[in-house]
Amino acid sequence: MLIRFYLNNQLKEINSDPDKRVVDLLRENLGLTGTKEGCGEGECGACSILVDGVSKLSCLMLAAQLDGHNIITIEGLADGEKLHPVQAAFVVGGAVQCGFCSPGMVIAALDLLQRNPHPQRSEIRQGLSGNLCRCTGYQKIVDAVEAAALEMGDKL
Repeated sequence: MLIRFYLNNQLKEINSDPDKRVVDLLRENLGLTGTKEGCGEGECGACSILVDGVSKLSCLMLAAQLDGHNIITIEGLADGEKLHPVQAAFVVGGAVQCGFCSPGMVIAALDLLQRNPHPQRSEIRQGLSGNLCRCTGYQKIVDAVEAAALEMGDKL
């Protein structure tokens, strides 16, 4: 099946099995390994991507579902060498340990901040609740999202 979609602001036309999982298409066919597969069951959030600006779990999506949509992966957030403010806040705030969950956390945080540019800490925790991290106590992650919200202000 020919699938046409925007990926990180570039038009893609890919022949793919329509039943191929999006996480596999991104990693294996397109070489975008920032999107991770943690559980493969939609429980951990490591495979999160933005689909038309909304966080979705790519391990639960099929390639055919990409057709006609705008997809942003973690690789599409930075502007060249300049990190997106959410990515930068994670680095500066020490919210990255092993890094496996970080791409999904950043995507979830951006989705939250697009919907709610000035979240309370409880809203940040709720917004990230579908993303698991086995290395941190989440404190630095919540701090980083809070810092990104302040940095970004109303720019969203």
